[in-house]
Amino acid sequence: MSMNNEAILQSLKSKFSLEPKHSKILIVGLGNTGISVAHYLHKLGFNFAITDSRDKPPLKEAFFQVMPDTPVFTGGFDDSAFQVSTHLVVSPGVSLTEKSIVKAIAQGSKIVSDIDLFACSVDAPIVAITGSNGKSTVTTMLGEMAKFAGKKVGVGGNLGTPALDLLEQDADLFVLELSSFQLERTSVLNAAAATVLNVSADHLDRHETIANYAFEKETIFKGTGVMVINIDDPVVNDMLSSERETLTFSIKTKADFYIGNQENNEECLMWTNTTLMPLSALPLEGRHNAANALSALALGKAVGLDLFTMCDALKVFKGLDHRMQRVAEIKGVTWVNDSKATNIGACVAALEGYQRKVILIAGGDAKGADMNELSPVVKEKAKSVVLMGKDAVLIKQALNDCVPVYEAKNMGQAVQICAGLAESGDSVLLSPACASLDQYKNYQDRGNQFAKAVLGLLR
Repeated sequence: MSMNNEAILQSLKSKFSLEPKHSKILIVGLGNTGISVAHYLHKLGFNFAITDSRDKPPLKEAFFQVMPDTPVFTGGFDDSAFQVSTHLVVSPGVSLTEKSIVKAIAQGSKIVSDIDLFACSVDAPIVAITGSNGKSTVTTMLGEMAKFAGKKVGVGGNLGTPALDLLEQDADLFVLELSSFQLERTSVLNAAAATVLNVSADHLDRHETIANYAFEKETIFKGTGVMVINIDDPVVNDMLSSERETLTFSIKTKADFYIGNQENNEECLMWTNTTLMPLSALPLEGRHNAANALSALALGKAVGLDLFTMCDALKVFKGLDHRMQRVAEIKGVTWVNDSKATNIGACVAALEGYQRKVILIAGGDAKGADMNELSPVVKEKAKSVVLMGKDAVLIKQALNDCVPVYEAKNMGQAVQICAGLAESGDSVLLSPACASLDQYKNYQDRGNQFAKAVLGLLR
């Protein structure tokens, strides 16, 4: 539940010296997050301005219809707007290294995130989820588990609904997916349960090194809540604290939540020595989804959800669009859309979930990642690879002819090449290991174009 306005204002004053009469707030970025912040501040009686580096932010006109009197500066960052601000609320899509932001901070402006504002406004438990891969699946999965348990749950953050918009819901529990960009500017979140699912190379164009990236991820554990730790990931395992209540999960060894074998040799999801459900009853492709299920169970356990009720939710969970989504089976060939695999780790996880070798479609914007990390799993799990997009050549060089590689100019051509290569019993997997913005609006658009091209084979 959200607190009343008086309690929220007191919290904001004590933690950030934010006061309606004296604070001058600049919202940086007129996207979904920035607009959610604007609505939140407006309801509490704060004065604020908004700036965006784009000439015509897509949401600007719709925003002006609701708040026509709000000062909005577009077409670049004007130092004068930053210099008079006491507080900056910087959207995740904007780097904190922007010169205007750095200068404003040096002059005394305080950084506050939308997640900070949210944390100051609720007294219901928050579950916080981050990681290079699987966070959207686990967030959605846990939300469904909470609903099965009869909870009123608000689900959002980096996924779907901005966190501050969830305050409109009368929720018993909030489940937030958080990105590294959100976490790097968040300081007061104290989640009842939190997890870093895994850490692999991603967003190095912003974080520069994987150590910096992991550091930002680890900030999700600030506070006193239960830490949920993936002991299969050495970077995450190093985050474990002996001074905190912890639950562990693993798909490789025994943990608090793990995969165990029954007397009939059937693999099951386990909690300590208790059998929860057969792994075969999980309706999702890939062993990495077993890890996602175990992490969701651990997080749910940490906030008091019944284990077997959560398993009932798992048995009917169909997964997310563009995440290991079966598009069609045509002439014995299965076509799978994993367009949400926007980094190497997600692609690796998808490939490792297969018993037979697959034909892989990959490529796009590598975001500065070292594509050499793809080579071992591609060699083991792929029959051939079709590459497309901005960094296709970079990936081809990294693979170094470990499997046959083909190049395509667009998705339609990639699908046609795969159709010519595939035999009955094969799977063709779109798992790009790259961002999509070099050729598409977003990963959803990329996945939709893949599905359209695949279904076009039926004509």
